[in-house]
This record gives sequence, C-alpha cells and structure tokens, in this order.
Amino acid sequence: MTRRLPGGAAWVAALTYVFLHLPLLVLMVFSFNRSRFSVQWKGFTLDWYARLAHRPDVLRAFRLSVLVGLTSTAIATILGTLLAVALARYTLRGRRLYEGLLYLPIVTPEIVAGISLLILFSTLGVTLGLGTIIVAHTAFSLPFVTVVVLARMAGMDRSLEEAAMNLGADELTTFRRVTLPQLLPGILAAALLAFTLSFDDFVITFFVAGVGSTTLPLVVYSMVRKSVEPTINAISTIMLVVTTVLVWAADRLARGSVRG
Repeated sequence: MTRRLPGGAAWVAALTYVFLHLPLLVLMVFSFNRSRFSVQWKGFTLDWYARLAHRPDVLRAFRLSVLVGLTSTAIATILGTLLAVALARYTLRGRRLYEGLLYLPIVTPEIVAGISLLILFSTLGVTLGLGTIIVAHTAFSLPFVTVVVLARMAGMDRSLEEAAMNLGADELTTFRRVTLPQLLPGILAAALLAFTLSFDDFVITFFVAGVGSTTLPLVVYSMVRKSVEPTINAISTIMLVVTTVLVWAADRLARGSVRG
C-alpha cells in the first residue's frame, strides 16, 4: 500500500524538482528564440536548428560521438555481461575484492580517471585519438554494465538453468538458450545506459582525445569559449532529449527485467 506524502514534504519535493529542471527548461525554450543573445524573447523560430545542418564541425562531431558510443557500448556490454555471469554463477577466490574493484571506477571522480588514463597512454606511447577515446569510454562504462546485469541475475530463477543441465545441456548451451534470453532486458538496459554515458561524456574525453577526434561535447565546449551563440542551445537541447529518451528506455527495460 502506497502512502501519500505530507503537504510540506510534497512542496519540498516539488521545489527540488523545479530547482533541478528549471535551468534545462529555460535552455530548451530559448533554443527556439529568434534573438541571438538569449536574454529577451523575440519570437519563435527553428532557424538555429536548421543552421546546425550547415555546420560541418558539428555534424562531424555528432557522427564521431555516435561511432564512439556504439563501439564502446558493444565492447563494454559483452565484457560486462560475461563478468556479471562469472561473479554471479561461479565461486571465485577473492570475490569481494573483485566486487569492490568493480565499484571503484563508479565512485572515482571523472577528472581523476581522465588524468590517470592520459598518464597511462603517455607511458605506453599510445597516440591520442579515436582509439584512446573508445578504450576510455569502454573502461568507465564497463562497471555500470556489470552492475545492471548483476541486478538482473539476482532476480533470475536458477531452477531453469539447473533443469536444462539435468536434461543434458552443457554450460554453453544453457547460457545461450536459457540464461541469455532471461538476461536480455537487463543487457539492453545496460547497453542504453553505457551509450548515454559515452555520448554525453566531456571530462574524460577532454584528456584522451587527440587531433581530429573531437566529439560533440568537446565541440560545444569550444563554441562556449568563443561566444554564447543560440546554436549552442539547440545542440544542448538535442543532446538533452536524446539522453532523456535513452535513460527512460533503460529504466523501463531495467524495471521490466526486475519484474520478470
């Protein structure tokens, strides 16, 4: 049975949501403002969105962000799923240590992770570019994927796997025909989350990006440093909408996987 919030708590909750989301709402509204200076409403227009189609730097950065996001998500999803299965289904010596190390990258500040990756690449003599961005994004997405898949595995019925093995299926067949279909909602939710983290990342990418590997958040940052032009509001609105849709889809899949 759900209980309603007291009146005072409801007002506090409402004001908190307004405080969190009002700046985003203002940004979205002014992305349709005819004025170039975003300080006074001059009328509705879609010109700033149309101008993005004529910005080769923005389009190139968008394609690069999508490429990096898809590649790092695919790698992190595969490795994270296998790691989650190993932690949940097998007895490992020092398992608690592995789980602790799994959560360490999640709580590590991004600037620390970015600097450490930069030092690692420099020590190994690796040229910064598209490859280093993909490696970095895979590294910080992997723990999130593993945690989401582990949560799904915690709610799974192991009797189905045991029944399949009792009927003669080997471990690989059991995983492919029984475990993986049950894990699929959680895996998809983890993949959407990983892509969202990659697509929006700025801090770590700033340290590991090289010449010719500028992602969309880096382009937005360089535009802000020069001048605050209305196209920045349009780009930010698009990124916000894409991120919101992906997070919503990931949440729906995760909730569905838990209920399943």
